[in-house]
Amino acid sequence: MADDEHATPRFAATPTRTEYAVTKGAVALAVYHKRMGYRLPASLPAQSSSNSALSSFDLAVPGAGEYSMMNVFAGLGFDVWTMDHENYGRSSRTSGNSDIASGVADLIAASELVVHETGQPRMHFMGESSGALRAAAFAMVRPERVDRLVLNAFTYTGKNSPTLAKRAEQLDYFRTHSRRLRDRAMIRSIFTRDHPGTSDPAVAEALADAELVFGDEVPTGTYLDMTANLPVVDPLEVQAPVMIVRGEHDGIASEEDLLDFFRRLPNPDRQFVVLPGAAHAVVFGHNRHQLWHIMHAFLTMPPRRDRQ
Repeated sequence: MADDEHATPRFAATPTRTEYAVTKGAVALAVYHKRMGYRLPASLPAQSSSNSALSSFDLAVPGAGEYSMMNVFAGLGFDVWTMDHENYGRSSRTSGNSDIASGVADLIAASELVVHETGQPRMHFMGESSGALRAAAFAMVRPERVDRLVLNAFTYTGKNSPTLAKRAEQLDYFRTHSRRLRDRAMIRSIFTRDHPGTSDPAVAEALADAELVFGDEVPTGTYLDMTANLPVVDPLEVQAPVMIVRGEHDGIASEEDLLDFFRRLPNPDRQFVVLPGAAHAVVFGHNRHQLWHIMHAFLTMPPRRDRQ
């Protein structure tokens, strides 16, 4: 029996993935879309530092249950989009390091495609790890595009983060190189560095299989930003309703740091959730169905009566 056999929504059909390309200047960006109807607003998840879009949000793990967030939310009625940022997946390879600012420019380009294809001027955004930084930074500069915002495995200042402290030992390398090694061993470490046992080892292997077809290096930009340039998001400038999600065993974002960010958010329609038994990579964990549940509840929650 798969660990989520009774927790994962079951649907009569699997949505078909459609692929697009948008441009950011001379850079071509791969964009992916799944839907089973336009009943609910569009959503656009943003990837983390070490993985591309499809391995993050549309991963197949044979015999291990559902790991595709795109399948789940398309089945729930959302119009689901995601993208490979510059220098990831099927998007263009350039000499840049694909930092947070570059990721925001990517999201601007992709969001205009979503608006054109759906006719919806606003959409939900969800970001995972550095993807949460990209999504929140996007919300600062394009508030008119953001309906609700889910920040999963987010980092504010990096205070009391053992993972970022360890990563900062390579700061000189990140400053002088645009690429870093991301081999199978590194991918496996994502699943063990915080708290072993929070995920199925088969997921790490499926993720590595999906990612290594694009090579064993990824950009350094988000690592540089997260070790030297935090904070990159001002909570006072994020106007949308926000849900912050932290795994209980997250070694990158301390609860204290995230609560500081949370308390500064101006929109009262905000939520802070700690998922028990989860590490930093919540989307790949045994308890990922809990993430899907709270996201669905937040994205479909009626607005407060005093704000209608």
